[in-house]
Amino acid sequence: MTNPRIGKVADRIHQILARRLEKGLRDPRLGFVTITEVRVTGDLQQASVFYTVYGTDAEREDSAKALRAATGMLRSEVAKNLGTRLTPTLEFIPDQLPETAAHLTDLLNTAKQRDAEVAELAANAEYAGDADPYKKPAGEAEQTASVDGETAVIDADDAR
Repeated sequence: MTNPRIGKVADRIHQILARRLEKGLRDPRLGFVTITEVRVTGDLQQASVFYTVYGTDAEREDSAKALRAATGMLRSEVAKNLGTRLTPTLEFIPDQLPETAAHLTDLLNTAKQRDAEVAELAANAEYAGDADPYKKPAGEAEQTASVDGETAVIDADDAR
């Protein structure tokens, strides 16, 4: 949203719809609906209203039907309270946020379980070769030198 007015209109529509749905509709199919986001086009002609419904799949479908049936009434409520020359058309879209969050939680739990399995395997693991893969061949000897009371290890190659 490059135009700040678009953001303000979207926020205002969000508030109006949330307040109206909090009061309730006469439709018994409407469940516990939460408006999560409203996106308005740049010309302020259309508003996409994202919502979630707490409940079962049947309750979600019933709430979607109730919102579709009440779209005209909700649009007139927005027109009355918005105070703009044109009122955007409303399109209600079920928000996939809860399903996405549940999927991500499942993925994180799977990763955590696999990390625990790898840590368990690593705890009992042994080296495939020598414990120190950087051991020097038997022909090369190390020399020690003392400089100002400190001892340093010098490879035979470095001493030449």
